[in-house]
Amino acid sequence: MKADLPTACDVGTKRKAKGHSISWTGYKLHIDTADGDIPVSCILTSASVHDSQVAIPLATMTSTRCINLYDLMDSAYDAPEIKADSRARDHVPIIDHKTRRGEKEAIVAEVRAKRVARYELAEDVRYDQRSSAERVNANLKDNCGARFVRVRGARKVMCHLMFGIVVIAAEQILRLVT
Repeated sequence: MKADLPTACDVGTKRKAKGHSISWTGYKLHIDTADGDIPVSCILTSASVHDSQVAIPLATMTSTRCINLYDLMDSAYDAPEIKADSRARDHVPIIDHKTRRGEKEAIVAEVRAKRVARYELAEDVRYDQRSSAERVNANLKDNCGARFVRVRGARKVMCHLMFGIVVIAAEQILRLVT
């Protein structure tokens, strides 16, 4: 599965929360993290590859390295195939629901009713842990040199980024020990 993913340098575009689009030229590093902000698996792809295309290969890599019970993902991964693969691994898929047309009012009303009733599922509590992946990405960009990579070629870029991943993993493991 990993060999089928493109790794050529190209242009990626992402829509921010407020609706503005940003573009970049290069690659995208997909990281799977464990509790404690420890990176477990990484895959480098072309910048134009959608996150959902990498979900199953990344989950396969992670399941060979450690035992995990949950698959936490944001709304970009809301696809029946990804949920089915997660359940096939005996994991609980906790994936943010992607709002489709005409669903917003019903979802807002349901969230409001749950808040009033103080109803909280275990999956909702666990979903709040998803921010660890964002912290690892931010740490990699801000402290480990991933914001501006000055090498060319997928293998060199992956090597450069993996040095940062090793540093982050070592720091987080040392924090758990002490």
